[in-house]
This record gives sequence, C-alpha cells and structure tokens, in this order.
Amino acid sequence: MKGLNSVSIIGNLGNDPEIRYSASGNAIANISLAINESKKDGENWIDHVEWVRAVAFGRTAEVIKDYIHKGDAIHIIGRMQTRSWEKDGVKQYSTEIVINNLIMLGGDSTPGRSREVAPPAPAAPTNHPISEDSLPF
Repeated sequence: MKGLNSVSIIGNLGNDPEIRYSASGNAIANISLAINESKKDGENWIDHVEWVRAVAFGRTAEVIKDYIHKGDAIHIIGRMQTRSWEKDGVKQYSTEIVINNLIMLGGDSTPGRSREVAPPAPAAPTNHPISEDSLPF
C-alpha cells in the first residue's frame, strides 16, 4: 500500500523569505512559518509556537519574493521532504515542506478575503540539489 504525502498548514512568516537562484536561473524561496496554538496545561491554557521550514521553487518562489513578508499569514499546501548532508563528518538532516500551492491570508491580500496566488504546480522532482551554503545552520 502506498502512503499519502500531503501537508496543509496555516501560519505566519517568522522572517522575510530567503530567495536565491539555481544555476539554471530558477527561483528558490526558503521560509519559516510560526504555527501558533494553545494547549491545556492542567487548569490553564498556554500558548505554544511550532516552527516549520518550507521551500518553494519556480513561479511560487517568485510570488513569495514579490508578495510575502515577515508576519504575513499564509496557507501552504505541499509535501514533506527530508534532506541529509554531511558537515564536518557528521550527518545532518532537515525536514521541510515543499510548497505546491500558496494562499495569502494577510499582508498584501485584501483584508478578510484570502487570495490564491500560486496554482498547483506540476509534481516536482523529489530530489532538489541544495548546496550546504544555502542551509540556515
């Protein structure tokens, strides 16, 4: 039986997007989303923030570059991907969401109305070469 790799998250950008371009000129956008939630701790509710990394390619990355900024609320739909690399002889891992669809919920969109800005992209290759220099850590 095959699994289903589908993720849908609503959150706010923790920083402005990091934009770079591949050797072939395709845009790549890295973002970090804060997902705020409340959890019950005994009698009290406590606020909790979960941080999620996401990456977009091509037209979706260009839209992120032009319209999305720190603090903006967005809804992303995509798939989970884990990459690995070696740094100083130690294997490192990073799990992120590869964005296929993006909906702006705040910032440059009309207040009270969401706006879909990137139609679903065709399935991208599952292995995107990303250099160590582009990693945030």
